[in-house]
Amino acid sequence: MNKIAQIFQSLDYGPAPEAPEQAIAWLDSHGRKFGHFIDGKWTKPGKTFASDNPASGDKLADITDGTAEDVDAAVKAARSAFETWSALSGYERGKYLYAIARAIQKHSRLFSVLESLDNGKPIRESRDIDIPLVARHFYHHAGWAQHLSREFPDAVPYGVCGQIIPWNFPLLMLAWKIAPALAAGNTVVLKPAEFTSLTALLFAEICDRVGLPKGVVNIVTGEGDTGAAIVTHPDIDKIAFTGSTEVGKIIRAATAGSGKGLSLELGGKSPYIVFEDADIDSAIEGLVDAIWFNQGQVCCAGSRLLVQESIEERFIAKLKTRMKSLRVGDPLDKSVDIGALVAPVQVERIKDLMKRGAAEGAVIYEADGSVPAKGCFLKPALVTNVSPANTLVAEEIFGPVLVAMSFRTPEEAVALANNTKYGLAATIWSENINLALDIAPKIKAGVVWINGTNNFDAAVGFGGYKESGFGREGGREGMASYLKPAWEKELKPAPAAKVVAAKAANPLDDSHLDQTAKMYIGGKQARPDSGYSRAVLDPSGKLIGEVGDGNRKDIRNAVEAARAALGWSTTAAHSRAQILYFLAENLDYRRDEFAARIKAQTGEDGADEVALSVERLFAFAGWADKYDGAVHNPPLRAVAAAMVEPLGVMGIVAPSARPLLGSIALIAPALAMGNPVVLVPSSQSPLSVTDLYQVIETSDVPSGVINIVTGDSVALAKTLAEHDGVDALWFAGSAEASTMVEKASVTNLKQTWTTRGLNYDLADRRFEGDYFLARATQVKNVWIPYGA
Repeated sequence: MNKIAQIFQSLDYGPAPEAPEQAIAWLDSHGRKFGHFIDGKWTKPGKTFASDNPASGDKLADITDGTAEDVDAAVKAARSAFETWSALSGYERGKYLYAIARAIQKHSRLFSVLESLDNGKPIRESRDIDIPLVARHFYHHAGWAQHLSREFPDAVPYGVCGQIIPWNFPLLMLAWKIAPALAAGNTVVLKPAEFTSLTALLFAEICDRVGLPKGVVNIVTGEGDTGAAIVTHPDIDKIAFTGSTEVGKIIRAATAGSGKGLSLELGGKSPYIVFEDADIDSAIEGLVDAIWFNQGQVCCAGSRLLVQESIEERFIAKLKTRMKSLRVGDPLDKSVDIGALVAPVQVERIKDLMKRGAAEGAVIYEADGSVPAKGCFLKPALVTNVSPANTLVAEEIFGPVLVAMSFRTPEEAVALANNTKYGLAATIWSENINLALDIAPKIKAGVVWINGTNNFDAAVGFGGYKESGFGREGGREGMASYLKPAWEKELKPAPAAKVVAAKAANPLDDSHLDQTAKMYIGGKQARPDSGYSRAVLDPSGKLIGEVGDGNRKDIRNAVEAARAALGWSTTAAHSRAQILYFLAENLDYRRDEFAARIKAQTGEDGADEVALSVERLFAFAGWADKYDGAVHNPPLRAVAAAMVEPLGVMGIVAPSARPLLGSIALIAPALAMGNPVVLVPSSQSPLSVTDLYQVIETSDVPSGVINIVTGDSVALAKTLAEHDGVDALWFAGSAEASTMVEKASVTNLKQTWTTRGLNYDLADRRFEGDYFLARATQVKNVWIPYGA
């Protein structure tokens, strides 16, 4: 039989190598040794480390390990360039972004080959997915640059942005961060991953060629210490980080109290849910893409297969058959499906995790066949016979390892899917679109793909829930991440709270013993666990009442009540609006009583504050059914529905000033968006809020939606910040206490807003809208394919 006939008989792939010569020539043109790109110039190489080809182990180039001095030079260059760059019109900035996009397209093959050489991913992926998306991001944000003044009229750029990117998508992550930053008018200092710096350095050369002004983009290479120098540099205004959750927590703690903007796109353990009515063959092809794309080194990889029990056996059998045909080998071979992992240390980490999983009872399947003897290669693996507690189910593996479990009902599928500290992405396969769209909102993840996976586009935001981080990249919400309100620059320190000394008296002899207010937890008045009360004094120091002195157990009870009330998020927005209107109406009926209470506590006429509180409730009642998402139209046969969802249980610590409005102005937007709250009112003047529970009880507010714990604001804020059942925390108080809150929030990476000791005048009508609504919500993008 001749060779052609044999090929048709066996259907074997022949080699289809991509030529690396041009990429090698580019490396040689730099002497295979690189300094940093700072202020539009290449620095002399300093102390270097090797960047190796993971498929062969051969050294590609020597990369400079950046020092704190290098970072400082880059920040100074970026600061110097910021004034001129941000003063350009959006049109002028957009032209530069457009020129970068065109240059990337012009040299797309060079970028693709260099990416595969440096990273180990198959050339088909870098050529057909990564580099086209890079160009798309610069094109998309060229448009945003020109339209910012219309779409974000009161926003300004942060200033200098420090950006740290991972090694799994080296150039794409760069584009995700640099494109919106430049469109907004920021300048950047970017550190690529130490394993994969080469395409970032080639990008720096592109910036030079298109004439981007000096200092606007600075590339500083290096290892972990270089990144730490960026994070802690006092003249950087925003940090954007993509990487592991562990490092993300370190960055959150390091930036606490600094006032820097922060966006974190972190790890994931994404569920891939297959219902019994799914197109099994299509679901398997999608699964191959979900977990073995880029060797599984994808933060949103569909690494947890949840398949309905009725089709489990058939699905697993078909999947094993498909695994046998996956080709592992040279990334520059266009017929290869799975390339090399990024480095030997990653291979060893995955092997160690698999040993741990097997020791816990997991059964590991790998198809027959071999992998190249040289290089960082692993076979694709399927893990079965696992419980949700198995290491391989719980931990992010970041490799070509799929764990499989079954479920019986949709409710069980949702419970298994959400049984993780992560919340980056999820995939749902079902021919019943009603079922798919019922499940999608129940999954706690920032992106949900229906009958598809790994869909990305510059017009559609991407980012996580829970310990997968916060902030978005791409789309309108990603653009907003690089802008801040212009007026925040003008904030002054808040005036110090007046300390009133109590008049010498025995509180047991006071005539107001019957004025001791209780807390309000789970729809009921509750005595403090401590058994202690706190005195509430008027401006002269006279005792006018007492409130419970809340402690850790009171917070625990309030959080449990709030979590039991999470159904508030699925209450129709119209119904939430009506309840807020009812609260406002009942508060207004008692305006004189509440005004008198404010005057008794503060000495100020409380009529205006009560009127503003009623007005603020009306404002957010009006927003409840209007602050919603959009339907994006990415350039493929799908729509992406941006669903605006609540954060979950919110802790809110109100300011000491304006005892009624300070609390109402913060809880109203949280409630309007569907978040149950645990409120700590003003420590000095809490009686306006303890009176409020009488209004709450008569306004149809479901039990547990509003919980009130009185006591020391800072102590209770610390407990809320450390509580893993709290999903977000707003704190109004001193700079020192704000720093404490932000540091303590790292336990579950809850989203925080703090005043940092600045004077946020909550009576200002700028706080009636998007400012707090955006901070009370997160966006989930649900991708829905269409067409035959």
